[in-house]
Amino acid sequence: MKKIIYGLFFGDSITYGEYDGVFGGWVDILKRYALQKFHEGNGDELILFNLGIGGETTEGLLKRMPHELNARNSADGNIVFLSYGANDLAVKDGVQIVNPEKFRNNMKEAVKQAKRFSSEIYLVSILPFSQKIDGVVVSSGKKRVNEDVVNYNEILKNIAAEDALGYIDFYSAFLEDKEVLLSADGVHPNEKGYGMMAEIAIPIIEKYV
Repeated sequence: MKKIIYGLFFGDSITYGEYDGVFGGWVDILKRYALQKFHEGNGDELILFNLGIGGETTEGLLKRMPHELNARNSADGNIVFLSYGANDLAVKDGVQIVNPEKFRNNMKEAVKQAKRFSSEIYLVSILPFSQKIDGVVVSSGKKRVNEDVVNYNEILKNIAAEDALGYIDFYSAFLEDKEVLLSADGVHPNEKGYGMMAEIAIPIIEKYV
């Protein structure tokens, strides 16, 4: 009997695939890949849900997570991806939207909720920001600092180690070539960046198809 497994990608606009008019973002590339594998008849069916919401922080995630998990719960198993931090660490009007301690607590709570539905959980690193917006207040009134990215990624890595979760390190892959892989706004990847993210994540997807 073939199994039907659900992959749930929680995150913000980078999960959603904003600014990628070519591929629709990394999750959508993975979605097409999983579908193609299923049509080739090679194994279980993996259905991926892109649950990214632009601008969302871990505060928003905790509000909707129980409903999303209940609504999309496969009897054969679920894989949960949590991709947060780029909005949490932003500073607006001199205040960090979600400070590091709160971010850590929120992510721990999100993992706890995910564990009720899944034993396969992956935390996704935050991407570096372009040099031109590092520490700059942009038109949205938000300021993001690359130093915070390092700190928040450290929190994610520690949680992954504590709870024996997967950790997808897009940050290291982007660091050297970020100016080429990020779009004009310096936050979101361009299609080249999204393509690279999908390439890194495909071996994870491979395990379930």
